[in-house]
Amino acid sequence: MSQATTPECLSLVLHHYEGSPFSEKIRLILGYKGLDWYSVHIPEIMPKPDVVALTGGYRKTPVLQVGADVYCDTRRIVDLLEQRRPAPSLFPAGEAGTASMLSQWADTTLFWAAIPYTLQPAGIAYALKGLSPEAMKAFAVDRASFTAGMLRPSLGDLAAQLKSYLNWLEAHLAGSGDFMAGGQPSVADFSVAQSIWFILRVPPVAGVLDGHPKLLAWYERVAAFGHGRMQPLGSGAAVALALSSGGRYAETAVAPGQGLEAGTQVTVTPTDYGRDPVPGMLVGLDDSEVVLAREDARAGRVHVHFPRIGFALKPVA
Repeated sequence: MSQATTPECLSLVLHHYEGSPFSEKIRLILGYKGLDWYSVHIPEIMPKPDVVALTGGYRKTPVLQVGADVYCDTRRIVDLLEQRRPAPSLFPAGEAGTASMLSQWADTTLFWAAIPYTLQPAGIAYALKGLSPEAMKAFAVDRASFTAGMLRPSLGDLAAQLKSYLNWLEAHLAGSGDFMAGGQPSVADFSVAQSIWFILRVPPVAGVLDGHPKLLAWYERVAAFGHGRMQPLGSGAAVALALSSGGRYAETAVAPGQGLEAGTQVTVTPTDYGRDPVPGMLVGLDDSEVVLAREDARAGRVHVHFPRIGFALKPVA
């Protein structure tokens, strides 16, 4: 497929790779909302020079770009997509709190049981088949540094945890309706779906889902939303888009009572893994979001958006 022409500054540009669970979460949401988007495929491991040009060092996947605004972490991306297209909503009336809490559990607790369990020796050999021994070694080194400091449960512990969580989900669906928060899809469905999708991609371990018919039927309903309407875009074109869009940014402000003033030099760092601090000048801050302005030789001035949940904000001494 040929590369798409450069999108307009307000187009949605998703930076992702095929095997990324959190990318699948966002791809399915784009399908659910029927959105058009541009697809930039990025490397699975460092170096990622075009990603770093846009984010300043944040290297988790995915990242969503709108002109010179760059949105990091799926929590913040979800809020943007909800704002861009409110209906159908990811937060159904009367179930928004339940959906948000279940989504947070799925993005953390369920994810960190499902993905390491799937990448056990039998699974990773299948998931990475086709890679050279050198490439597999590079992948292992990259992921080791990416998750440095995290406690790694044994395979037996992971299996026990994951089976418990799958049983919970099966029981929950018996009483919740067609979707996780009731009769309508919500953000919770897409957060849970990313882990089920990842397990199903690796047949040697997918048998862990046997005996969960309601969960598998639910997953088919969610997967049926598809990925929306996508056009491919080169990563260099995405960086050029940021440069050409400079000066047209999403409206931001530093809210009173946050303890910091606009213009303060700060860093934002994930608190779980991939703890690479991103430096910049504070231009937006409230209880849900922090926004940094930063300069790059290729991308120009970009505004990088992070959620408050899962990130540490610190002024530079």
